[in-house]
Amino acid sequence: APASDSSTPFLSACIRSASIPYHHRMADTCTVTTKGFKVNPLLGRRQFVLEVSHPGRGTVAKAELKKVLAKMYNVEDPTTIFVFGFKSIFGGGRSTGFGLIYDNLVAAKRFEPKYRLKREKLLSETRMGSKQRKERKNRAKKTRGKKVKKTKKE
Repeated sequence: APASDSSTPFLSACIRSASIPYHHRMADTCTVTTKGFKVNPLLGRRQFVLEVSHPGRGTVAKAELKKVLAKMYNVEDPTTIFVFGFKSIFGGGRSTGFGLIYDNLVAAKRFEPKYRLKREKLLSETRMGSKQRKERKNRAKKTRGKKVKKTKKE
């Protein structure tokens, strides 16, 4: 019954890899495996540990991994895929990291940390100069503990 639930459209596609690792072989001898797959309906996402086997080659680019995951899990919008936290195993040839696939972009923007959204260019980075930051900090120190008055100019 839960597989036909329309609120979680990707549930039926994910059941196949819930207990068995899902493998995908890339063109130049790289194998992507997902383990520990969970469907998290409260956050509107699927989450998993990602194992990449890449013998004789450096670490695989995150953009490549996103393409492979989009193909593996039939994701229409690859901007809803987030991969992070990759560590290379000593001796090379394997890396492990974490992956998230959100149901839609709204859920991704709601639950992903701001730094990851900025990294994926989904949130514009607005930075003020260091002088402005220092002046703002010092103004805030002066008003600490005081009731801020709004005055009307008449």
